[in-house]
Amino acid sequence: MIRTLPVLYLLLFAFLGFGQDNYKSFTVKHITNSNITPDGILNEPVWEKAESANEFWEYFPLDSVQARQQSDIKMFYDDKNLYVGITMDAAGKDYAIQSLKRDFLAGGSDNISVVFDTFNDGQNAFLFGTNPYGVLREALISGGSTQQIGFTTSWDVKWKGDAKIYDDYYTAEMVIPLSSFKFKEGTQKWRFNSYRFDTQSNETSTWIKIPQNQQVWGTAFMGDMVFEKPLEKSKTPLAIIPYVNAISQKNFETDEGSNDIKFGGDAKIAIGTGLNLDVTVNPDFSNVEVDNVITNLTRFEIGLPEKRQFFIDNSDLFSSFGDSRDANPFFSRRIGIARDTAGNSIENKIIGGVRLSGKLTNNLRVGLLNIQTDEDLENEIASNNNTMIALQQKMFSRSNIGMYFINKESFRDYDFIESEDRYNRLFGVDYNLTSKDNTWTGKFYLHKSFQPNDNVGNLSSGARLSYNSRNYNFSGKAVYIDEDFSSDLGFVRRTGILKSFLNFERAFWPEKGKIQTHSFQFLPIGIWSTEDDFENTDYSLRTSWEAKFNNTAEFSAGFNSDFTFLFDDFDPTASDDGIPIPGNQGYYYNSVEAAYESDQRKLFAYGLGTEVGRFFNGNRFSVEGGMTLRFQPKVFISLLFNYDQISLPNPYPSADIWLVSPKIDVTFNKSVFWSTLIQYSNQRDNLGVNSRLQWRFAPLSDLFIVYNDNYFVNTFAPRYRSINLKFTYWLNI
Repeated sequence: MIRTLPVLYLLLFAFLGFGQDNYKSFTVKHITNSNITPDGILNEPVWEKAESANEFWEYFPLDSVQARQQSDIKMFYDDKNLYVGITMDAAGKDYAIQSLKRDFLAGGSDNISVVFDTFNDGQNAFLFGTNPYGVLREALISGGSTQQIGFTTSWDVKWKGDAKIYDDYYTAEMVIPLSSFKFKEGTQKWRFNSYRFDTQSNETSTWIKIPQNQQVWGTAFMGDMVFEKPLEKSKTPLAIIPYVNAISQKNFETDEGSNDIKFGGDAKIAIGTGLNLDVTVNPDFSNVEVDNVITNLTRFEIGLPEKRQFFIDNSDLFSSFGDSRDANPFFSRRIGIARDTAGNSIENKIIGGVRLSGKLTNNLRVGLLNIQTDEDLENEIASNNNTMIALQQKMFSRSNIGMYFINKESFRDYDFIESEDRYNRLFGVDYNLTSKDNTWTGKFYLHKSFQPNDNVGNLSSGARLSYNSRNYNFSGKAVYIDEDFSSDLGFVRRTGILKSFLNFERAFWPEKGKIQTHSFQFLPIGIWSTEDDFENTDYSLRTSWEAKFNNTAEFSAGFNSDFTFLFDDFDPTASDDGIPIPGNQGYYYNSVEAAYESDQRKLFAYGLGTEVGRFFNGNRFSVEGGMTLRFQPKVFISLLFNYDQISLPNPYPSADIWLVSPKIDVTFNKSVFWSTLIQYSNQRDNLGVNSRLQWRFAPLSDLFIVYNDNYFVNTFAPRYRSINLKFTYWLNI
């Protein structure tokens, strides 16, 4: 495997792709006195003088015609701000709106987004959007539209905007400080695109024509916005974000309680026009939305997304190395979490940290992260310094090569820490292939870990190549992970394996009927043990058919044939007193599955999926689904559920595993929000309630009241309870 990787690296030069043939551009004029009030009403005379980005193309349900409901975007700028005015035709006033809360999800609702590639590299972009009610959202796009594309709505920045509804159209205004962007001083051109969801006409449209086999927000297909004069160095303010958090909590299992007041904060410092320096001191993440509980019937850990603001900006610089599923060397959620003496995951206090990230030159990105965590002697948790250095150099049109170094080290001697665990270091190189039009994408990487007295071998390497066309899609991957490869700050699901898959898909695009597109897919996956003469320990053969309808509904059905060799005993029910399924033998099992998702534009929408078949030496029946109900624009109710019936022969345990998660979001206005999430999981023996009241009294400045309550499921006895009163303020200096 290792010998073949250099050969695979040489193949990438044959796949540079072809450019787009629908080039468009417009000029953004410079003004000195705008007097714009961002109220959504385009009544200022200056808008009449601005050039337009218009003639939108339909992306859904067709991608070969002009949009039925057109949009017109105008822009101009001064030394401080970029001004955006948009007029959008509509069939009426019956808009679909999820809520009045910022950073809404775009799918299934009416909205428009503008996307700016400020370094013209086709890899990263800034997104700003609004809906007909003037609710704002912003996001970072990373990964260049590859399979590991990042779309991060957790990113926050100060800007203003609003919208105004008329009989057969609505308008929007945006005032975005140039300091919100990162760009090279003297730049006179940005790549630009815009996409819009129109639920009344059941249409998605884009300024630049994008084929439907590509992401609508991707950076491969964009036009140009040309500034009338070069951009000067933006005067980015210093952002200070202090917090005060009063917390009262009690652990009923240990009968211990406490009352405390915490202080800390973050700072955001711009270095030039391309780099960000983030500083955090005694951070507190109590206001972060709670993670969704997931039923886990596997032998392996499940990774959950990062939601903490400190780790968001340019997060792809740190997290995109290696294989995102099987061997990711850096997983930021490892920082601030540790295991106690009983093996339970608990919060590990972060003392402070710094994070430098962004563009060093037009083609070179740099990332530096250093965070110090506190010791917890009672739970035998050491104080650790966590460091990562990452470099990424653009190559060809949209590809790049990256290098990283990671070091997690304890600088003190602890009785409970073995000498071989005192530090963990990694070094790696990745080449990310992305052709100009995204037809070819791929990744080739080689990583090595180091620990005291363990520096031989410890390799992780992989290659992935994908071909994406309108009718035929192909992808293949091979990953080798040495038994001794280790990343304390990473997410490595399994070591000592060689894993590969080949994915074949044939897509069809009917010209008539209710189906917009449908496809057949065949996906064989195999895993071999490197420690047992490459014995095949797992395989999965998956065949499926998927259909997307013109009304946005979706249906899929599939058949799975699996083999798993258990090296150790395993209890999928996670019962305390059950007899595990015997290890050191293989199991063959088949299953069928089907899923349906309704039209998400409707006030009531739902999704339902089921799987039935063999499961190791028994049977499994699973049903999962969700439903949403909108009392727009102020109330959004959702319910997620998952039921797994595991039936194993005696004396092995059987179980009915339930996960039920209702949630209600109430947006009283654009500044006051209340949400309550309830999560019931009998697998985790927990009933959790998280209720959060948020008042955004100033831009990006909030007062939170967060209530958490957890109970045992069987006895309905309390486990843990807390209430937080937290104040944060975003101050630009």
